[in-house]
Amino acid sequence: MSEYAIQAKGLSKHFGDLKAIDNLDISVEKSRIYGFLGPNGCGKTTAIRMLTGLLTPTSGEIEVLGLRLPQEAEKLRLKIGYMTQRFSLYNDLTVKENLQFISKIYGITGTQQKKRIDELLSIYGLNHKQTQFAGSMSGGQRQRLALAAATLHKPELLFLDEPTSAVDPENRREFWEQLFDLCDQGTSVLVSTHYMDEAERCHKLAILEDGVKRADGTPAELMDNMAVHVIEIEASELRELKQQLIQLPEVITASQLGARLRVLIKNTVNDPIGFIALHSNIGKQALNLVRPSLEDVFVTCTGNSRQ
Repeated sequence: MSEYAIQAKGLSKHFGDLKAIDNLDISVEKSRIYGFLGPNGCGKTTAIRMLTGLLTPTSGEIEVLGLRLPQEAEKLRLKIGYMTQRFSLYNDLTVKENLQFISKIYGITGTQQKKRIDELLSIYGLNHKQTQFAGSMSGGQRQRLALAAATLHKPELLFLDEPTSAVDPENRREFWEQLFDLCDQGTSVLVSTHYMDEAERCHKLAILEDGVKRADGTPAELMDNMAVHVIEIEASELRELKQQLIQLPEVITASQLGARLRVLIKNTVNDPIGFIALHSNIGKQALNLVRPSLEDVFVTCTGNSRQ
């Protein structure tokens, strides 16, 4: 048995002259959460649609749960769950009616259906909402209902396309706890996001830009392997200082965080604190060398530098 839920090699999808995905290689380990991090339009949804068998690649090889795609896409259908970015259940059905409808699609009926729906209503805190129409629910409630529907048939692999884009931070945090519970039960998860804090929760992730994978690894590896120095500056006139520093070729990017300026400097600079002090006339006591963040990784891997 393979240790990977997903393996893709040389995966590409072209729409005319547009290369939505270009030569993507990924390996997703079983019982782990793998993330696609990138801005809107970077190819995350296109990649997921190919990995679920919904879209035929222009080129490349895909194996998901031991099945070759797109040739064996129909066999894969009952083994995976897919939660789209937009709420895709029926607004004019109640919570329970939506779950009953989805269960029939997967051939779950009778006592088995009732037992599974009752279990999901309890797990996702929807017991007191089961007679409420889905269209009248809050964003967080609809998110929990969508996750319940996607996992109703106990899939081995779950695809989530920006699942938390319409919910508040508290609901996002609770949603991720539920994902880790699923992982503990043996479910593999591939999730796309443009939130840095969510990406840091993934066991591994790929950073995508314009259909190209710019980086791949655990969040810790990506941050530790950055070939940059990160300096935080506490000073006045930060907007003017930022414009001054980003003119220097050694400075990759600079961005303001409240009363601090965060500056990324190429690692060819041996003494980054001395470098900033020299070019800014700011005393070294106001400069701190800090650990890179995942956002720092993102802006150096993509075209978001020199902000």
